[in-house]
Amino acid sequence: MKRALVTGGAGFIGSHLVERLLSQGTDVCVIDDLSTGAARNLDAVRRSPLLHLYLDDMCNGPLLTELVDRVDVVFHLAAAVGVQLIVEDPVRTIETNIRGTEMLLERCGRKGRKVVLASTSEVYGKGGERRFSEEDDLVFGPTTRQRWSYGCSKAIDEFLALAYAKNRRLPVVIVRFFNIVGPRQVGRYGMVVPRFVRQALSGGPITVYGDGRQVRCFTHVSDALDAVCALAVHPEAEGRIFNVGNDEAVTINELAERVRALIDPNARIVHVPYGEAYAQGFEDIRFRVPDIARLKECTGFAPRHDLDAILRDVRDFVVNEADHPEAEHAPGPPGPVPG
Repeated sequence: MKRALVTGGAGFIGSHLVERLLSQGTDVCVIDDLSTGAARNLDAVRRSPLLHLYLDDMCNGPLLTELVDRVDVVFHLAAAVGVQLIVEDPVRTIETNIRGTEMLLERCGRKGRKVVLASTSEVYGKGGERRFSEEDDLVFGPTTRQRWSYGCSKAIDEFLALAYAKNRRLPVVIVRFFNIVGPRQVGRYGMVVPRFVRQALSGGPITVYGDGRQVRCFTHVSDALDAVCALAVHPEAEGRIFNVGNDEAVTINELAERVRALIDPNARIVHVPYGEAYAQGFEDIRFRVPDIARLKECTGFAPRHDLDAILRDVRDFVVNEADHPEAEHAPGPPGPVPG
């Protein structure tokens, strides 16, 4: 690919993707309003002549039209992220995820631009006690529980993208991310690994929400990008959905123990009820591990980082920050940055 647009390109995953694309010689446009991203995430590549950064809302129709016109492929990562944000501001979650995606698909459909749509394991909803495959039913809770608004809104994004693929022949690839972690991710919006690491580095306590028996998997961001970049150029990926994740399962209690063993064996682990962490009536997903057979078959994907390597990488990033309070990641003022 010669020219790409990355929406949400100053975010955690987006900034790593931008770096990857630039290293391959791709001319990259980025649009990000810094609502959950941070301009500093792109500091390492800010001077690249191939980077064109626009600090603006992707719902800015004229700008979005201009950027889509300039590129060959769009990586759509802009979205409201994190359980904490979803619970606290469901209107923003729904509007950001649906309105922005609809505007983007309409413009890409007009120009025939390939779209790689970042979705989420949250679309599976409650699921069950087995690994999720791409053809599984989606099982959400009641609409009175705001926790499900994120998964529902991303499912609508997927329906829209597949409709454009069918009716407008738009080349679309959908990737469902499963707990992507690594350097630059912050714990402010409920991301558990950076939160545990920062708590352990501060001497504890490490706070586990609920009983800690929830089962999860964690994927290094560089492994996730291996999959995304391979799918973006694979002709057999178009019009399909792929789980992107690591299928090494662990309970949250086990995760807390491994963080404690790595950083501070004396740190206490305490359990906090969901009602105190989020809101009364909060519902969590008990088991969330992907079946990645489809991804392996299409691309030969195999994760290169196990959980211990991921935790060391996050720890080293936090330790090596010159000054690492999460307040540093607060958004700055919007506006275009010529590139």
